[in-house]
Amino acid sequence: MRKVVLVLGLVACTIMSCGETKKEETKQVETPKEEVKKPVVEEEVANNDVVVEANDNMRFNVKKIVVNGGQKVKITLKHTGKASKEVMGHNIVIIKNDVKLNDFAQKANTAKDTDYIPAEYADSIIAHTKMIGGGEETTIEFDAPPAGTYEFVCSFPSHYALMKGKFIVK
Repeated sequence: MRKVVLVLGLVACTIMSCGETKKEETKQVETPKEEVKKPVVEEEVANNDVVVEANDNMRFNVKKIVVNGGQKVKITLKHTGKASKEVMGHNIVIIKNDVKLNDFAQKANTAKDTDYIPAEYADSIIAHTKMIGGGEETTIEFDAPPAGTYEFVCSFPSHYALMKGKFIVK
C-alpha cells in the first residue's frame, strides 16, 4: 500500500511540475470614439459611351442614362437573352418630353413593319436603335439633345411597361 501511495504521490508531483502556469494579462483597451457618419451622396457620372443590356425577362440593366450635353452620344444595346426578335425583340427609343408614353406605345404596337417605330412620331424621337433579338447587339451615335430629362423605352409591343428609364442630359 505504501508503494501505491508513493507512486501516486510521485505521479501527482510530476504532473504538477510539468504543467505551465499561465499568467493572464489584462490590457486596457480604448473604446473607439463614435465616428461621425457623413451622408452618402450619389453623384451622377455622365458617360457619353454607354452599354445597355436587355434580356428575355423584359428588363434593361439600367434605369438611368446620364450624358454630357453638347457632345456625341454612343449607345450600344446588347440583347443578352436567347429569344428571337420576332418573339422578344428589344430596342431603345429616346423620346422628347412632350410625348405621352402611353400614346406612343399604343402607336408603336401597330408599327411592326417599321420595327415598332411609329412613323407619326418620327419628329418626337431623339434617337433609336434597331430592333434586335437574343445574342445580338447594335450601336447608335447621335448628338446629345438640350439639357433635360427624357424617357427611353423599348417599343416592342407591351415592353414599355417594364423597359423604360430616364435619359438625362447635363
